[in-house]
Amino acid sequence: MNRTPESPRPAAVRISSAPEQLAGLTPLLETARAAVGDVPALLQLAKTAAEEAPKPGQGRTAYLWEILASVTAVDVAAGRAIEPHLDATAILAQASQAVPNVQDHPTFNGHTFAGAWGVFAAEAAGLRLHATTADGSFLLHGAKPWCSLAPELDHAVVTAHLDDGGRAAFAVDLHAPGVSFDDPLWTSHGLREIPSGTVHFDAVPAMPLGDAGWYYRRPGFAWGGMGVAACWLGGAVAVARGFKAALLTAAAGGRDPDQLALASLGEIDRTLTALSGYLAWTAGRIDAGELSDTGAWSEALRIRGNVASAVERIQALVSQNLGPAPLAFDPVYGKRTADLSLYIRQHHGMRDDAQLGALTLKGDHPW
Repeated sequence: MNRTPESPRPAAVRISSAPEQLAGLTPLLETARAAVGDVPALLQLAKTAAEEAPKPGQGRTAYLWEILASVTAVDVAAGRAIEPHLDATAILAQASQAVPNVQDHPTFNGHTFAGAWGVFAAEAAGLRLHATTADGSFLLHGAKPWCSLAPELDHAVVTAHLDDGGRAAFAVDLHAPGVSFDDPLWTSHGLREIPSGTVHFDAVPAMPLGDAGWYYRRPGFAWGGMGVAACWLGGAVAVARGFKAALLTAAAGGRDPDQLALASLGEIDRTLTALSGYLAWTAGRIDAGELSDTGAWSEALRIRGNVASAVERIQALVSQNLGPAPLAFDPVYGKRTADLSLYIRQHHGMRDDAQLGALTLKGDHPW
């Protein structure tokens, strides 16, 4: 049988949309391929993607996740760059009822709400960001860790501690006086173009997004976590596509895949097919209003855990089959492997499973 390798043209990752819908993503994916390694171009890609992407929970959640997965399948760092911007725009939309006329808030002077956004919600020992009130406004004091691309961004949604012990979300202008950035000690081989460092705030005006705890209570918190998992899925699809292409290339040269390679490809196929179906089903439940309150975070933990485990399994299968050569000589394969390995560490493994176990013990499970 005459077999040829797959075309390198970027292809969308299908979760549930019709092929003709996904065909419309081709220009965005071509742009993503051209932007690899170029941070300003990646941030422009994020803004372009936000113009095309629907908001979660508004009837087209699966298509939003297909955008995230498809861009990540082109380049993991590109997916990592666009996901926070799309999440921030969703958070701002969700906060609109709590903050009427959000773009008119004096923090942003009406016209400066556009630009590239990040979401900074991580915590770290020895670093703490406080929000205090002064003349009816909020000011941020302290430091926030793990702020990816912060010096390159215009704005961010950040979480900060309140005087009463709670935490709230705020929108902040990263060009405002009082904002400064540490030079990240970023030695990672993965996501090299997405360094994460600490941002310092010295009496920086900030706009509250909802009340204390709103950021974590809203169902969009869980939906955003699922969106990250959609990115991971896209990275896994890229690994699988590369493996299939390598087997076809070898077959075209006269070396057919052995049973072990075919078994690995079969396992990868059923894993990705099952995950895609699970995300499609969950997206439908979100759009139907079934995950707007209880159960949303449990479902997010299931999706994130299943996708993270699948990524590691698929990477292991492909690496075992292809051996050291692509890691040593294929820069695309090596970059994808390093980027994806770091990206999925946003999943906290057994600690996230412990959260899910606690919810399961309380009866929050479908079985």
